[in-house]
Amino acid sequence: MKRRKVIIMGAAGRDFHNFNVRYRDNEAYEVVAFTATQIPDIEGRVYPAKLAGPLYPNGIPIHDEKELSELIQKHDVDEVVFAYSDVSHEYVMHRASLANAVGADFVLLGTRDTMLRSTRPVVSVCAVRTGCGKSQTTRRVAQILRDAGKNVVVVRHPMPYGDLEKQVVQRFATYEDMDRHQCTIEEREEYEPHIRKNTVVYAGVDYQAILNQAQEEADVILWDGGNNDTPFFKPDLAIVVVDPLRAGHEERYYPGEANLRMADVVVINKVDSASPEHVEALRETINRLNPKAEVVEAASPIFVEEPEMIRGKRVLVIEDGPTLTHGEMLYGAGVVASRKYGARELIDPRPYLQGTLKETFQIYPNIQNLLPAMGYGEKQMRDLEATINAADCDAVVIGTPIDLRRLLKINKPATRVTYELQEIGFPSLDVILKERLRLT
Repeated sequence: MKRRKVIIMGAAGRDFHNFNVRYRDNEAYEVVAFTATQIPDIEGRVYPAKLAGPLYPNGIPIHDEKELSELIQKHDVDEVVFAYSDVSHEYVMHRASLANAVGADFVLLGTRDTMLRSTRPVVSVCAVRTGCGKSQTTRRVAQILRDAGKNVVVVRHPMPYGDLEKQVVQRFATYEDMDRHQCTIEEREEYEPHIRKNTVVYAGVDYQAILNQAQEEADVILWDGGNNDTPFFKPDLAIVVVDPLRAGHEERYYPGEANLRMADVVVINKVDSASPEHVEALRETINRLNPKAEVVEAASPIFVEEPEMIRGKRVLVIEDGPTLTHGEMLYGAGVVASRKYGARELIDPRPYLQGTLKETFQIYPNIQNLLPAMGYGEKQMRDLEATINAADCDAVVIGTPIDLRRLLKINKPATRVTYELQEIGFPSLDVILKERLRLT
Protein backbone atom coordinates (compact mmCIF):
# COMPACT_ATOMS: atom_id res chain seq x y z
CA MET A 1 0.00 0.00 0.00
CA LYS A 2 1.29 3.43 -0.94
CA ARG A 3 1.98 5.57 2.12
CA ARG A 4 0.10 8.87 2.23
CA LYS A 5 2.52 11.79 2.27
CA VAL A 6 1.95 14.30 5.05
CA ILE A 7 3.21 17.74 6.09
CA ILE A 8 2.53 18.85 9.66
CA MET A 9 2.20 22.62 10.18
CA GLY A 10 3.29 23.64 13.67
CA ALA A 11 5.24 25.81 16.07
CA ALA A 12 7.45 23.34 17.97
CA GLY A 13 4.79 21.89 20.25
CA ARG A 14 1.47 20.43 19.19
CA ASP A 15 2.98 19.39 15.84
CA PHE A 16 5.54 17.09 17.48
CA HIS A 17 2.89 15.64 19.81
CA ASN A 18 0.50 14.89 16.95
CA PHE A 19 3.31 13.20 15.06
CA ASN A 20 4.29 11.09 18.08
CA VAL A 21 0.81 9.80 18.81
CA ARG A 22 -0.65 9.49 15.30
CA TYR A 23 2.10 9.12 12.71
CA ARG A 24 5.41 7.99 14.22
CA ASP A 25 4.84 4.24 13.97
CA ASN A 26 2.05 4.31 11.41
CA GLU A 27 3.16 2.66 8.15
CA ALA A 28 0.15 4.09 6.30
CA TYR A 29 1.73 7.56 6.39
CA GLU A 30 5.02 9.24 5.53
CA VAL A 31 5.58 12.62 7.17
CA VAL A 32 7.89 14.40 4.73
CA ALA A 33 8.27 17.67 6.65
CA PHE A 34 7.20 19.91 9.50
CA THR A 35 6.66 23.61 8.89
CA ALA A 36 7.22 26.22 11.60
CA THR A 37 5.83 29.65 12.46
CA GLN A 38 4.98 31.92 15.48
CA ILE A 39 8.27 31.19 17.31
CA PRO A 40 11.54 32.70 16.02
CA ASP A 41 14.39 30.48 14.77
CA ILE A 42 12.74 27.05 15.08
CA GLU A 43 12.82 26.30 11.36
CA GLY A 44 15.97 24.89 9.74
CA ARG A 45 16.26 22.13 12.34
CA VAL A 46 15.52 18.42 12.01
CA TYR A 47 13.15 16.38 14.15
CA PRO A 48 15.78 13.81 15.18
CA ALA A 49 15.75 10.19 14.02
CA LYS A 50 16.02 9.15 17.68
CA LEU A 51 12.61 10.73 18.34
CA ALA A 52 11.06 10.09 14.92
CA GLY A 53 11.41 6.31 15.14
CA PRO A 54 12.52 3.52 12.77
CA LEU A 55 10.35 4.72 9.85
CA TYR A 56 12.45 7.91 9.73
CA PRO A 57 16.15 6.96 9.89
CA ASN A 58 17.18 10.46 8.72
CA GLY A 59 14.77 12.35 10.91
CA ILE A 60 12.24 14.88 9.52
CA PRO A 61 13.22 18.37 8.27
CA ILE A 62 11.56 21.48 9.72
CA HIS A 63 10.92 24.24 7.16
CA ASP A 64 9.61 27.78 7.33
CA GLU A 65 5.84 27.81 6.82
CA LYS A 66 6.33 30.25 3.93
CA GLU A 67 7.56 27.26 1.91
CA LEU A 68 4.34 25.26 2.38
CA SER A 69 2.96 25.51 -1.17
CA GLU A 70 6.34 24.66 -2.70
CA LEU A 71 6.79 21.69 -0.34
CA ILE A 72 3.35 20.27 -1.15
CA GLN A 73 4.14 20.31 -4.85
CA LYS A 74 7.73 19.09 -4.50
CA HIS A 75 6.77 16.02 -2.42
CA ASP A 76 3.35 15.40 -4.00
CA VAL A 77 1.81 15.69 -0.53
CA ASP A 78 -1.58 14.09 0.11
CA GLU A 79 -2.55 15.87 3.32
CA VAL A 80 -1.53 18.84 5.43
CA VAL A 81 -2.13 18.61 9.18
CA PHE A 82 -2.63 21.92 10.98
CA ALA A 83 -1.12 21.64 14.45
CA TYR A 84 -0.70 24.95 16.26
CA SER A 85 -2.98 27.31 18.15
CA ASP A 86 -4.17 30.78 19.15
CA VAL A 87 -5.14 31.71 15.61
CA SER A 88 -8.45 32.92 14.22
CA HIS A 89 -10.84 30.61 12.40
CA GLU A 90 -10.28 32.79 9.31
CA TYR A 91 -6.51 32.29 9.58
CA VAL A 92 -6.95 28.50 9.70
CA MET A 93 -9.17 28.51 6.62
CA HIS A 94 -6.70 30.61 4.65
CA ARG A 95 -4.12 27.86 5.28
CA ALA A 96 -6.69 25.25 4.32
CA SER A 97 -7.40 27.11 1.08
CA LEU A 98 -3.69 27.26 0.27
CA ALA A 99 -3.27 23.51 0.83
CA ASN A 100 -6.41 22.65 -1.15
CA ALA A 101 -5.40 24.91 -4.03
CA VAL A 102 -2.25 22.86 -4.66
CA GLY A 103 -4.04 19.53 -4.27
CA ALA A 104 -3.64 18.46 -0.64
CA ASP A 105 -6.29 17.55 1.91
CA PHE A 106 -6.38 19.73 5.04
CA VAL A 107 -6.68 17.96 8.40
CA LEU A 108 -7.45 19.02 12.00
CA LEU A 109 -6.89 16.11 14.38
CA GLY A 110 -9.47 15.70 17.13
CA THR A 111 -9.02 15.11 20.84
CA ARG A 112 -9.88 11.39 20.79
CA ASP A 113 -6.67 10.46 18.97
CA THR A 114 -4.38 13.03 20.60
CA MET A 115 -5.23 12.88 24.32
CA LEU A 116 -3.23 10.37 26.37
CA ARG A 117 -4.82 8.59 29.33
CA SER A 118 -3.26 8.68 32.79
CA THR A 119 -3.47 6.24 35.68
CA ARG A 120 -3.80 9.29 37.96
CA PRO A 121 -6.56 11.90 38.09
CA VAL A 122 -5.88 14.75 35.65
CA VAL A 123 -7.05 18.34 36.01
CA SER A 124 -6.45 20.47 32.92
CA VAL A 125 -6.28 24.27 32.88
CA CYS A 126 -6.53 25.77 29.40
CA ALA A 127 -7.83 29.01 27.89
CA VAL A 128 -9.57 30.43 24.84
CA ARG A 129 -6.73 32.91 24.12
CA THR A 130 -3.19 33.59 25.26
CA GLY A 131 -3.24 36.07 28.15
CA CYS A 132 -6.61 35.13 29.69
CA GLY A 133 -5.03 34.35 33.06
CA LYS A 134 -4.45 30.63 32.72
CA SER A 135 -1.16 30.66 34.62
CA GLN A 136 -2.53 32.20 37.81
CA THR A 137 -5.55 29.88 37.56
CA THR A 138 -3.18 26.91 37.37
CA ARG A 139 -1.31 28.17 40.43
CA ARG A 140 -4.60 28.55 42.32
CA VAL A 141 -5.67 25.00 41.43
CA ALA A 142 -2.27 23.65 42.47
CA GLN A 143 -2.57 25.39 45.85
CA ILE A 144 -6.05 23.95 46.47
CA LEU A 145 -4.80 20.45 45.68
CA ARG A 146 -1.73 20.86 47.90
CA ASP A 147 -3.89 22.15 50.76
CA ALA A 148 -5.97 18.97 50.38
CA GLY A 149 -2.81 16.93 50.98
CA LYS A 150 -2.29 15.86 47.38
CA ASN A 151 1.11 15.59 45.75
CA VAL A 152 0.64 17.69 42.61
CA VAL A 153 2.84 17.36 39.56
CA VAL A 154 2.40 19.97 36.83
CA VAL A 155 2.89 18.97 33.20
CA ARG A 156 3.35 21.97 30.96
CA HIS A 157 2.44 22.40 27.31
CA PRO A 158 5.68 22.01 25.28
CA MET A 159 8.20 24.72 24.54
CA PRO A 160 11.04 22.68 22.96
CA TYR A 161 13.07 25.49 21.42
CA GLY A 162 16.52 23.96 22.02
CA ASP A 163 18.19 20.60 21.40
CA LEU A 164 15.22 18.27 20.90
CA GLU A 165 17.13 15.10 21.82
CA LYS A 166 18.02 16.66 25.18
CA GLN A 167 14.43 17.78 25.75
CA VAL A 168 12.56 14.48 25.38
CA VAL A 169 11.60 14.49 29.09
CA GLN A 170 12.46 17.49 31.27
CA ARG A 171 11.87 17.61 35.02
CA PHE A 172 12.13 20.92 36.87
CA ALA A 173 12.25 20.99 40.67
CA THR A 174 14.78 23.79 41.31
CA TYR A 175 16.00 27.03 39.73
CA GLU A 176 19.22 25.17 38.92
CA ASP A 177 17.20 22.75 36.76
CA MET A 178 16.09 25.68 34.62
CA ASP A 179 19.69 26.87 34.31
CA ARG A 180 20.85 23.37 33.39
CA HIS A 181 18.25 23.10 30.65
CA GLN A 182 19.11 26.63 29.42
CA CYS A 183 15.50 27.75 29.68
CA THR A 184 14.29 30.77 27.75
CA ILE A 185 12.35 33.63 29.35
CA GLU A 186 9.11 32.08 28.04
CA GLU A 187 9.89 28.76 29.72
CA ARG A 188 10.95 30.37 33.00
CA GLU A 189 7.76 32.43 33.11
CA GLU A 190 5.75 29.20 33.17
CA TYR A 191 7.98 26.99 35.35
CA GLU A 192 9.38 29.34 37.98
CA PRO A 193 6.10 30.23 39.79
CA HIS A 194 5.42 26.50 40.32
CA ILE A 195 8.97 25.75 41.45
CA ARG A 196 8.75 28.62 43.92
CA LYS A 197 5.86 26.71 45.55
CA ASN A 198 7.88 23.45 45.55
CA THR A 199 5.77 21.94 42.77
CA VAL A 200 7.58 19.71 40.28
CA VAL A 201 7.08 20.61 36.61
CA TYR A 202 7.51 18.34 33.60
CA ALA A 203 7.76 19.38 29.96
CA GLY A 204 9.54 18.27 26.82
CA VAL A 205 8.83 16.56 23.49
CA ASP A 206 7.51 13.02 24.07
CA TYR A 207 4.42 13.33 26.25
CA GLN A 208 3.80 9.62 26.63
CA ALA A 209 7.27 9.28 28.15
CA ILE A 210 6.60 12.39 30.25
CA LEU A 211 3.27 11.00 31.47
CA ASN A 212 4.82 7.63 32.34
CA GLN A 213 7.37 9.35 34.57
CA ALA A 214 5.15 12.07 36.03
CA GLN A 215 2.37 9.76 37.18
CA GLU A 216 4.90 7.71 39.17
CA GLU A 217 5.35 10.62 41.61
CA ALA A 218 1.94 12.31 41.47
CA ASP A 219 -1.37 11.92 43.29
CA VAL A 220 -2.90 14.35 40.80
CA ILE A 221 -1.51 15.56 37.47
CA LEU A 222 -2.22 19.19 36.63
CA TRP A 223 -2.07 19.88 32.89
CA ASP A 224 -0.86 23.46 32.46
CA GLY A 225 -2.00 24.30 28.93
CA GLY A 226 -0.41 26.89 26.69
CA ASN A 227 -1.23 29.09 23.71
CA ASN A 228 -4.96 28.18 24.06
CA ASP A 229 -4.23 24.64 22.84
CA THR A 230 -6.31 21.62 23.89
CA PRO A 231 -4.85 19.25 26.54
CA PHE A 232 -2.48 16.43 25.60
CA PHE A 233 -3.86 14.35 28.51
CA LYS A 234 -7.47 13.25 28.92
CA PRO A 235 -8.77 15.39 31.83
CA ASP A 236 -11.03 14.18 34.61
CA LEU A 237 -11.85 17.86 35.15
CA ALA A 238 -11.36 20.42 32.37
CA ILE A 239 -11.05 24.06 33.47
CA VAL A 240 -11.00 26.76 30.78
CA VAL A 241 -10.29 30.47 31.33
CA VAL A 242 -12.03 33.17 29.28
CA ASP A 243 -11.38 36.90 29.04
CA PRO A 244 -14.16 39.54 29.10
CA LEU A 245 -11.65 42.14 27.89
CA ARG A 246 -11.72 40.22 24.60
CA ALA A 247 -15.38 39.14 24.67
CA GLY A 248 -16.23 37.42 21.40
CA HIS A 249 -12.79 35.90 20.90
CA GLU A 250 -13.90 32.73 22.67
CA GLU A 251 -15.79 31.61 19.55
CA ARG A 252 -13.54 33.12 16.88
CA TYR A 253 -10.19 31.43 17.59
CA TYR A 254 -8.80 27.93 17.09
CA PRO A 255 -8.83 25.77 19.13
CA GLY A 256 -10.05 28.06 21.90
CA GLU A 257 -13.67 27.49 20.92
CA ALA A 258 -13.13 23.72 21.21
CA ASN A 259 -11.73 24.25 24.72
CA LEU A 260 -14.80 26.26 25.70
CA ARG A 261 -17.20 23.69 24.28
CA MET A 262 -15.64 20.78 26.21
CA ALA A 263 -14.99 22.59 29.51
CA ASP A 264 -16.41 21.29 32.77
CA VAL A 265 -15.63 24.60 34.47
CA VAL A 266 -15.30 28.03 32.83
CA VAL A 267 -13.46 30.76 34.73
CA ILE A 268 -14.42 34.29 33.71
CA ASN A 269 -11.29 36.16 34.77
CA LYS A 270 -10.61 39.93 35.04
CA VAL A 271 -14.16 40.82 36.09
CA ASP A 272 -12.61 43.64 38.11
CA SER A 273 -11.26 45.20 34.90
CA ALA A 274 -14.04 44.45 32.42
CA SER A 275 -17.38 46.17 31.94
CA PRO A 276 -20.49 44.41 33.30
CA GLU A 277 -21.83 44.33 29.74
CA HIS A 278 -18.84 42.33 28.48
CA VAL A 279 -19.02 39.92 31.42
CA GLU A 280 -22.72 39.35 30.74
CA ALA A 281 -22.11 38.88 27.02
CA LEU A 282 -19.51 36.26 27.85
CA ARG A 283 -21.93 34.46 30.16
CA GLU A 284 -24.51 34.35 27.37
CA THR A 285 -21.94 32.84 24.97
CA ILE A 286 -20.92 30.22 27.54
CA ASN A 287 -24.55 29.30 28.13
CA ARG A 288 -25.14 28.98 24.38
CA LEU A 289 -22.03 26.92 23.57
CA ASN A 290 -21.69 24.88 26.77
CA PRO A 291 -24.73 25.19 29.07
CA LYS A 292 -23.57 22.31 31.31
CA ALA A 293 -20.36 24.05 32.39
CA GLU A 294 -20.05 25.52 35.87
CA VAL A 295 -19.06 29.19 35.75
CA VAL A 296 -16.65 30.82 38.19
CA GLU A 297 -16.03 34.57 38.25
CA ALA A 298 -12.59 35.80 39.25
CA ALA A 299 -10.39 38.87 39.47
CA SER A 300 -6.66 39.28 38.95
CA PRO A 301 -5.68 41.89 41.55
CA ILE A 302 -2.22 43.41 41.08
CA PHE A 303 0.50 43.96 43.66
CA VAL A 304 3.40 46.37 43.17
CA GLU A 305 6.68 46.08 45.08
CA GLU A 306 7.44 49.81 45.21
CA PRO A 307 4.53 51.98 44.00
CA GLU A 308 6.51 55.13 44.74
CA MET A 309 8.85 54.20 41.90
CA ILE A 310 5.92 54.71 39.48
CA ARG A 311 4.17 57.80 40.81
CA GLY A 312 4.92 60.88 38.70
CA LYS A 313 7.63 59.06 36.71
CA ARG A 314 8.27 58.36 33.03
CA VAL A 315 8.22 54.57 32.97
CA LEU A 316 9.07 51.81 30.52
CA VAL A 317 6.48 49.04 30.91
CA ILE A 318 7.49 45.45 30.11
CA GLU A 319 4.70 42.92 29.63
CA ASP A 320 4.50 39.18 28.91
CA GLY A 321 5.64 38.64 25.31
CA PRO A 322 3.18 36.06 23.90
CA THR A 323 0.22 37.88 25.48
CA LEU A 324 1.01 40.97 23.39
CA THR A 325 2.12 39.23 20.19
CA HIS A 326 -0.10 36.37 19.05
CA GLY A 327 -2.38 36.95 22.07
CA GLU A 328 -3.19 40.42 20.62
CA MET A 329 -3.66 42.09 24.01
CA LEU A 330 -2.87 45.80 23.96
CA TYR A 331 -1.82 45.96 27.61
CA GLY A 332 -1.20 43.86 30.70
CA ALA A 333 -0.61 44.11 34.44
CA GLY A 334 2.29 46.54 34.03
CA VAL A 335 0.14 49.10 32.23
CA VAL A 336 -2.71 48.66 34.74
CA ALA A 337 -0.29 49.24 37.65
CA SER A 338 1.33 52.24 35.97
CA ARG A 339 -2.02 53.94 35.46
CA LYS A 340 -3.27 53.02 38.95
CA TYR A 341 -0.20 54.46 40.66
CA GLY A 342 0.00 57.64 38.62
CA ALA A 343 2.84 57.29 36.13
CA ARG A 344 3.45 60.59 34.36
CA GLU A 345 4.14 58.89 31.02
CA LEU A 346 4.41 55.42 29.51
CA ILE A 347 7.32 55.87 27.14
CA ASP A 348 7.34 54.54 23.61
CA PRO A 349 10.10 51.89 23.34
CA ARG A 350 10.26 51.94 19.55
CA PRO A 351 13.06 54.54 19.22
CA TYR A 352 15.27 52.34 21.43
CA LEU A 353 14.64 48.89 19.93
CA GLN A 354 17.68 46.69 19.44
CA GLY A 355 18.26 43.71 17.13
CA THR A 356 15.41 41.21 16.89
CA LEU A 357 13.01 43.46 18.81
CA LYS A 358 12.73 45.67 15.70
CA GLU A 359 11.36 42.70 13.76
CA THR A 360 8.89 41.91 16.55
CA PHE A 361 7.37 45.39 16.27
CA GLN A 362 7.20 45.08 12.48
CA ILE A 363 5.28 41.81 12.74
CA TYR A 364 2.99 43.13 15.52
CA PRO A 365 2.51 46.86 14.74
CA ASN A 366 -0.33 47.29 17.26
CA ILE A 367 2.17 47.14 20.14
CA GLN A 368 2.80 50.74 21.17
CA ASN A 369 3.83 52.22 24.52
CA LEU A 370 5.07 49.03 26.13
CA LEU A 371 7.73 46.41 25.54
CA PRO A 372 7.03 42.68 25.13
CA ALA A 373 9.44 40.49 27.10
CA MET A 374 10.62 38.53 24.09
CA GLY A 375 13.13 35.88 25.06
CA TYR A 376 12.87 32.77 22.91
CA GLY A 377 16.66 32.45 22.88
CA GLU A 378 19.89 33.98 24.16
CA LYS A 379 20.09 36.58 21.38
CA GLN A 380 16.56 37.84 21.99
CA MET A 381 17.28 38.06 25.72
CA ARG A 382 20.37 40.17 25.06
CA ASP A 383 18.40 42.37 22.59
CA LEU A 384 15.72 42.84 25.25
CA GLU A 385 18.34 43.82 27.81
CA ALA A 386 19.96 46.28 25.40
CA THR A 387 16.59 47.84 24.53
CA ILE A 388 15.70 48.36 28.19
CA ASN A 389 19.07 49.90 28.96
CA ALA A 390 18.91 52.23 25.95
CA ALA A 391 15.46 53.56 26.85
CA ASP A 392 15.15 57.13 28.12
CA CYS A 393 12.97 56.66 31.21
CA ASP A 394 12.98 57.19 34.99
CA ALA A 395 12.07 53.63 35.91
CA VAL A 396 11.12 50.22 34.54
CA VAL A 397 7.84 48.49 35.44
CA ILE A 398 8.12 44.70 35.06
CA GLY A 399 4.72 43.12 34.49
CA THR A 400 5.96 39.66 33.52
CA PRO A 401 5.31 36.42 35.47
CA ILE A 402 8.99 36.26 36.52
CA ASP A 403 11.42 38.85 37.82
CA LEU A 404 13.48 39.78 34.77
CA ARG A 405 16.11 41.30 37.05
CA ARG A 406 17.29 37.76 37.77
CA LEU A 407 18.12 37.24 34.08
CA LEU A 408 18.93 40.71 32.74
CA LYS A 409 21.27 43.46 33.93
CA ILE A 410 18.99 46.50 34.01
CA ASN A 411 20.78 49.84 34.39
CA LYS A 412 17.92 51.85 35.88
CA PRO A 413 15.49 51.56 38.82
CA ALA A 414 12.92 48.79 38.35
CA THR A 415 9.87 47.56 40.21
CA ARG A 416 7.78 44.47 39.68
CA VAL A 417 4.05 43.88 39.33
CA THR A 418 2.58 40.52 40.34
CA TYR A 419 -0.95 39.16 40.13
CA GLU A 420 -2.89 36.13 41.37
CA LEU A 421 -6.35 34.69 40.78
CA GLN A 422 -9.06 35.66 43.26
CA GLU A 423 -12.45 33.97 42.90
CA ILE A 424 -15.53 36.07 43.50
CA GLY A 425 -18.78 34.63 44.84
CA PHE A 426 -20.02 31.06 44.40
CA PRO A 427 -19.08 28.51 43.20
CA SER A 428 -15.35 28.69 43.88
CA LEU A 429 -12.65 26.47 42.44
CA ASP A 430 -12.08 25.14 45.94
CA VAL A 431 -15.66 23.85 46.20
CA ILE A 432 -15.71 22.47 42.65
CA LEU A 433 -12.40 20.61 42.98
CA LYS A 434 -13.41 19.06 46.30
CA GLU A 435 -16.73 17.89 44.90
CA ARG A 436 -15.51 16.63 41.51
CA LEU A 437 -12.30 14.97 42.75
CA ARG A 438 -13.74 13.95 46.12
CA LEU A 439 -10.97 15.64 48.01
CA THR A 440 -11.08 15.30 51.79
